[in-house]
Amino acid sequence: MYQKTRNVIPRTHNAPLASSLTEEKRKQLCGLLGNVELTLLYKASVHGYQASAFHQRCDRQGPTLLVAYNHSGYIFGGYTSVDYTQSGQQITDEKAFLFSFQGGVPFRININSECFARYDDATMPSFGERLFFCYGNQPVVHHERGAGSYYTARLNAFDFSPATLYGNDTQLTECEVYKVEQGTAPQVSAQMKPWRNVLWTAKRRAELMGLIRNYKPLVMSVSRVRILMIGPVGAGKSSFFNSINSIFMGRITSKAMSGSAGTSLTTQFRTYPVKDGREGKPLPFVLCDTMGLEEQTGAGLDIEDISSILQGRVHDRYKFNPITPFQPDEQKASRPASLQEKIHCVVYVINTTKISLMSDKLQEKLAYVRRKVNSLAIPQMVLMTKVDEACPEVEKDLQSLYVSSYIKSKVQEVSSRLGVPVSCVLPVKNYSQELELELNCDVLLLTALQQMLNFADDYLDDAG
Repeated sequence: MYQKTRNVIPRTHNAPLASSLTEEKRKQLCGLLGNVELTLLYKASVHGYQASAFHQRCDRQGPTLLVAYNHSGYIFGGYTSVDYTQSGQQITDEKAFLFSFQGGVPFRININSECFARYDDATMPSFGERLFFCYGNQPVVHHERGAGSYYTARLNAFDFSPATLYGNDTQLTECEVYKVEQGTAPQVSAQMKPWRNVLWTAKRRAELMGLIRNYKPLVMSVSRVRILMIGPVGAGKSSFFNSINSIFMGRITSKAMSGSAGTSLTTQFRTYPVKDGREGKPLPFVLCDTMGLEEQTGAGLDIEDISSILQGRVHDRYKFNPITPFQPDEQKASRPASLQEKIHCVVYVINTTKISLMSDKLQEKLAYVRRKVNSLAIPQMVLMTKVDEACPEVEKDLQSLYVSSYIKSKVQEVSSRLGVPVSCVLPVKNYSQELELELNCDVLLLTALQQMLNFADDYLDDAG
């Protein structure tokens, strides 16, 4: 009798709350945040969906993680490192992000630069472009586009689609808010066995630079191998060239146009040689940059152009036309391109933070390209960029890259999505905001470039 009576006593303010997160998903969310511990502050089904109940329990609690659940089984939400205080102000929070579980693992959507992360008022939490949780004190999520002059005048704070984030199912079954605190032990330990071995030393960097400087293509008629970079807009193709160029110039350079615009900054086919220092000789490879792939028809690089590029028919500085594929002149079309002019290795450049957001249309385009490249027997690999933005532990220490289970899961995911072996997926960090070169960054970039040269040799071995 006593047990039954105790079970029906209303939950008191200080009684422990039962989390709806499984232990596995809790660990995965902690992986997004680094070495942290989560303490449940607010549970809508217990405390109510009213804004007053949320603020009573969550105001001035420091960094918090909101986790929502809907009828379709989606688990999604947002993180903010800035207190809720009902200040009535726009909040700048570069660490804020949205997340959603896709394929059993969470992907994160980071705040766009120069945008406010949320609005701190007396209502329930909202993120970025007015993504409201428990909207109107009801168990619903609401995405309000173009709300107010700020949002119509500037970029969206978070680039996402409701279909991807929560399956367009606005009915919530639960909403929880967790206090995020630093853990007592580091998540990535020196004793943990890395899933790939890398020597993070100046000696290894010098060794890789020496191998690349002294590389000679297997076929005498080829003086420099040609490596083609293909990928979505903003993935980091041009930034990879700038990063490699920076390493051999000994300083940060910005020769190729790069940035985070919504449409491709690269409008021409560019072949970028790299010199060994300011007065040095050209190195034995050329990085070929293309217009970014876009999911819309008639936008971005026309996939028919890729066939012409692969076969060496497109000249440097050819201006792409998304509507009309490349047409070689009759004189060039009448003779086959030489082995020197053809592409010897294809590299797909994919933003790690957007792997799970890849649309079906974009995936279909990449699959088409892969089939064409396969038909020409050209080796292929994947560069996974922006690994530091995808994992906080890697952002703190790049050497933790090959210990991170989250990065490993992203490598496996992109391998599955693009149909390339895991061994052909290499995570890297391009130079973007840095003013000085950094050893760990160089080691990753040079390792990737060395693998590209190895793959080019495989192609030339068969072709020769």
